[in-house]
Amino acid sequence: MIHPTAIISPTAKIGKNVKIGPYSFIGNDVELEDDTEVISHVCIDGCTQIGEGTKIFPFAALGYRPQDLKYKGEKSRLKIGKHNNIREYVTMHPGTAGDAMETVIGDHNLFMVGVHIAHDCIVGNNVVMGNNATLGGHVKIEDDVIIGGLAAIHQFVRVGRSAIIGGMSGVERDVIPYGAVKGERAHLYDINIIGLRRAGFSRQDILALKEAYDKIFLGEGTISGNLEKVRCSANGRSCVEYLVDFMKKDTDRSFCLPKSHR
Repeated sequence: MIHPTAIISPTAKIGKNVKIGPYSFIGNDVELEDDTEVISHVCIDGCTQIGEGTKIFPFAALGYRPQDLKYKGEKSRLKIGKHNNIREYVTMHPGTAGDAMETVIGDHNLFMVGVHIAHDCIVGNNVVMGNNATLGGHVKIEDDVIIGGLAAIHQFVRVGRSAIIGGMSGVERDVIPYGAVKGERAHLYDINIIGLRRAGFSRQDILALKEAYDKIFLGEGTISGNLEKVRCSANGRSCVEYLVDFMKKDTDRSFCLPKSHR
């Protein structure tokens, strides 16, 4: 299952039924769990753990030194979960001492050609990142997010669950859960209605989220005041409560807002 041209450190941990293709490099502190596949010309180094069933395509480079001038060689890590598809030329970097010392990728994600995930990012499950999409350092992406091709997410931004980001968008501010943003300097333009339908959200939940969106961003008063009104009228709908809780958390950034917002 290992091609004779592959270079594999004797201290690397290789699980069962792992396939490593030609001209790949596996470094000293790398762990490949069961059923992973490294197709060819892949380089994996640093303290990097890759979960079972993950498939890595040619010319991906994982676990190498972060592109952070503050990095001093600390032994941070990159942890990648199960059943991910990591396509050609993807780069993922480990964490730094300026955060939690690790970059964490969840399960069942698709990272298309040329995706870059910088140091100290956290990416959830069932995320799709289009060709050449980029995450700056310390970005947090929740579950079921779709990021269009060539989109760039500024460092420290949070993207809430089930949100969608249009291709070629520059995202400088937090994206609400279930939100849809687009634009050169991304703005919020609606709830991700199509994505919610595909994910099996009920009609009642989608209508409740749409009503919450209108009250928070298009209603009279401040966003903070409108959030409290929405919380009081949530009637136990967990999706609406989650939206409010996300927006009330402390954050280093403001939120993407609709263009029509005052």
